[in-house]
Amino acid sequence: MRDWFRRNRGFLLFLLGLGLFRTAVADWNPIPSGSMRPTLLEGDVVLVDRLAYDAKVPLTDVAIAHLGDPARGDVVTFHSPADGTRLIKRIVGLPGDVVEMRNEVLFVNGRPAGYGEPVTVREQRRGVAAETVRTLERLDTREHAVQFLPGQPAQRSFPPVRVPEGHFFVLGDNRDDSADSRYIGMVPRRLLIGRAHHILVSADILGRWAPRFARLGERIR
Repeated sequence: MRDWFRRNRGFLLFLLGLGLFRTAVADWNPIPSGSMRPTLLEGDVVLVDRLAYDAKVPLTDVAIAHLGDPARGDVVTFHSPADGTRLIKRIVGLPGDVVEMRNEVLFVNGRPAGYGEPVTVREQRRGVAAETVRTLERLDTREHAVQFLPGQPAQRSFPPVRVPEGHFFVLGDNRDDSADSRYIGMVPRRLLIGRAHHILVSADILGRWAPRFARLGERIR
C-alpha cells in the first residue's frame, strides 16, 4: 500500500487540490429541474464563483472574509434553509427590502418590477406539451427572462414581507414551478455558496442527451 501511494502521489495531490478548489474558489452546478426556465434549462451545467461574496473554510459555511455583497438580480446557488438541498435561484430582495407579489407582478419597496411584452411559447413539461407565457422582467437596471404557467396551481400573490438583516429573498425565473422563498423561507447569507455566471456545458437530458452547443459559454443574465 505504501508503494502504491508513493507511485500515485502526484495524482492524489492533484485530486486533493481539485477538491479544495471546488469547495473554496470555483465550482460547477448541474441544473436538474426547470425552476429557472427559461434562463437555465435542465441539463445546463453552470460555473459558480464561490469567492463572489465570502471566502469560507472549505467544506463548511464558516466565512473567514467578506469579499462582496449579493446584488438584486444575481443568480446564486445556496443550501436550502428548509432541508439543506442545494438550489439555484435569483435574488430579488436584499436585507431591509419589502417584497410583495400581486397576481404575478413583483413589487420591491412598493415599486413594481418592469415587464416587457408577453409571448406565448409551447414547451415540453414532464413529457407533455404545455403553454407558457414568457416576458422580460426589470429589477433596477437589470433585465432577465421569466416565465409563467397559466392554469397551474401556484402562489401568485403574497403580502408585503420585510427581508431580515443578513437574509435574501429568492425566486425562480419559472415563477409558477419553483420552490423558492415563498415556500422555503428567506436564505441566510451563510448558506449562499456563490454566484452563477456562465453556462459551462449543456445537454438535452429530457430528450436524447444531444449537446446544446449554442448554450456553451453563455453568460447568465
